[in-house]
Amino acid sequence: MRKLLNQELNRKTLEQFRNTEKAPFIVVLDNVRSQSNVGSIFRTADAFLTEAIYLCGITSTPPHREIQKTALGATATVSWKYFSKTLDAINELKEKGYKIIAVEQAEGSIALQDVHVENGRKYALVFGHEVNGVDQEIVNICDLCVEIPQFGTKHSFNIAISVGIVLWEVNKKGRFLKQPFLIIE
Repeated sequence: MRKLLNQELNRKTLEQFRNTEKAPFIVVLDNVRSQSNVGSIFRTADAFLTEAIYLCGITSTPPHREIQKTALGATATVSWKYFSKTLDAINELKEKGYKIIAVEQAEGSIALQDVHVENGRKYALVFGHEVNGVDQEIVNICDLCVEIPQFGTKHSFNIAISVGIVLWEVNKKGRFLKQPFLIIE
């Protein structure tokens, strides 16, 4: 086995990326304080061909040195929009027909592995502040809450990790990833 060289990875150019059909997901960041997390989320959104990122409240916006350091150029590929209030972002998405899903530990939440993703439907995935999570006002107007099952002593994942887990699962369930899956037995 040999590691692939960068030139063997068949990476899209900026133009190819912009012209490629995106997965029907918008990541909404509700008052995320860490610029490193924001940059990592841009990079993950690029990898999954996510439609856009909505940056809300105290969430920093590009260009910012700390965001750029972890985004590795993904702020130039992934569309983004800033809202001073997360509520305004959610209302815009509802008007556009998006199903709004908070990723949060809440009464009545659905385990991520049990979520059904419909082809042809658009989704907004709301992730919250590193300590306080998604604001209750936002949880109240979401269509549902999804929770990532956890089995250790901690009660949460880092937000950038959560975004990666959720985007992988919803892309896989919705079959938006075009590559075949390899099952290792």
